[in-house]
Amino acid sequence: MAEVKKETATPRKKVYHLKKVDGEWQVILREGEKVIKKFKTKDEAMAYSEALAERQGGTLLVHASKGKNKGKFMK
Repeated sequence: MAEVKKETATPRKKVYHLKKVDGEWQVILREGEKVIKKFKTKDEAMAYSEALAERQGGTLLVHASKGKNKGKFMK
């Protein structure tokens, strides 16, 4: 009899998005609709979201809020 190998799915890495919406910086989990946390400044949001991504073994993607790169990922 032939052995049947079970394929184990590798867990998807958590991706956190940092973007500016209505004047506030928001941290959102990939494809999530719920905002994890809101901040008034980008610096506060960056510090929090970088630490969160590191603790959770994830990645942080920062959306540019203005200029020629508006809407594109910065990290």
